[in-house]
Amino acid sequence: MSTWRKRARQGTTLIVIAKEPTPGRVKTRLTPPYTPREAAELATAALSDTLHTALELPARRRVLALQGAPGPWLPPGFDIVPQAGGGLDERLAAAFAACEGPTVLIGMDTPQMVPELLAPAFGKDAWRDYDACFGPATDGGFWALGFADPAPDLLRGTPMSTPITGAVQRERLVDAGLTVHDLPPLTDVDDADDAGTVAAQAPGSRFAAAFGRMGKTTPR
Repeated sequence: MSTWRKRARQGTTLIVIAKEPTPGRVKTRLTPPYTPREAAELATAALSDTLHTALELPARRRVLALQGAPGPWLPPGFDIVPQAGGGLDERLAAAFAACEGPTVLIGMDTPQMVPELLAPAFGKDAWRDYDACFGPATDGGFWALGFADPAPDLLRGTPMSTPITGAVQRERLVDAGLTVHDLPPLTDVDDADDAGTVAAQAPGSRFAAAFGRMGKTTPR
């Protein structure tokens, strides 16, 4: 059996890495203009949108790598695993290390994501012509990363939360000899301007509804 057919038969695992949306501990760059409670409400909406979109993907397994405790925002259908210790690079690497076969990891900060954006990792021809999928974020990071065969060591040591994080991570994939399929760029919700941009991009989302209730700024 060819390597690609073996991967196709395995199916793709989806990991969502997230932090429990607790006031004062999430989305702190939204305050001000938002209060810690409002920032947590926006984080909850973004996470809920992400998880429900994940349920629409034909994943072999869905994993929530969670820092904190689950809450009513969690729909059924996910295996919950605690995040590892260490920096973000170590936590991402550990999430991949716990999986076998094709695996894609996404964050909780892109509620505008739709299933079609991840079709290259879940469609009928997934992993036929490439070894990795990479979704850049407009802030210089990345919103999605996938491997046909998980390679945790390619994340360890990548500088996280910098304007060059995504560029460094993608370069590491290429330097390792992987063929990379680039996904469309998305905006992470990091600050109030981002919140307006993302709410405008996903007008029917839980995130947009929460944003609208608060009335702090106008969707961009």
